[in-house]
Amino acid sequence: MDVRHLHYLTEVAKHKNFTRASEALHISQPSLSKMVKSLEEELGTPLFDRAGKQVQLTDAGIIVYEQAESILSSLRDLSDSLYDLMHLKRGTIKIGIPPIIGTLFFPTIIKAFREQYPEIHIQLVEYGAKRMQKFVEQGEVDVGVVLLPVDENMFFTTPLARETLQLVVHKSHPLAQHSTISLKELKDETLISFHEDFTMHEMVYNECLKNGFTPNIAFKSSQWDFIGELVAANLGIALFPYSLCEKLDLEHVKVINLENAIPWEIALIVKKDRYISYATQAFIDYIKSTV
Repeated sequence: MDVRHLHYLTEVAKHKNFTRASEALHISQPSLSKMVKSLEEELGTPLFDRAGKQVQLTDAGIIVYEQAESILSSLRDLSDSLYDLMHLKRGTIKIGIPPIIGTLFFPTIIKAFREQYPEIHIQLVEYGAKRMQKFVEQGEVDVGVVLLPVDENMFFTTPLARETLQLVVHKSHPLAQHSTISLKELKDETLISFHEDFTMHEMVYNECLKNGFTPNIAFKSSQWDFIGELVAANLGIALFPYSLCEKLDLEHVKVINLENAIPWEIALIVKKDRYISYATQAFIDYIKSTV
């Protein structure tokens, strides 16, 4: 068994498909299958159930996968440490950004950071904020952007922005006459929401439950601008953070404050027990000093 065996196994487990994993690894599918098979023979047990449309880890495979992830993470930490030692002010940082937050803040932030650290290569990966904690925990990204709160026993947090949610309605909607409104007054309204894999969906849903009603969600989308267009077409109402409201076409919609403000707080997170590379630390320090 060598590191390649472990790397190949984790890729197959993530893709649940030998062909897609081989494409990601840039090797042939037969070579990948042979490597995984030789690992199974060495360990004396099947690691994958190949019967269905997607290959699945067996019970033994789950154990090996978890250990392989830990070993590969340690090797990445070793590599990063040595790279930083030999190449000061150089490196790569992989940043996980939810699409909504990326739209609002990161073009300007990354442009300024690159001007200050031109030798640091930045990789941007888009994930929903709801999944971001898991990806940071697993080492899929070096630093992630999430909605607070998070488990502070597991992550270091760096505040990025603090806003409140606002109500967005069509200008002809009866609620458009209000300057402020309580969430309880929305119980009979048709709501347009982000998909369930967005933290915003869970946040709004739970706030409605706290106020005594289950929201009537008519449409769901992963695109904030499409949600805004649906509101502009008078197909329902939506709740957006302040920064998104500023991007809406105010010719057709009205933005209304909520009486009991719902906080929308975003932060950078890194895992506490993982090595933080120079590039990652430089980015965190930049956020602390400028944002």
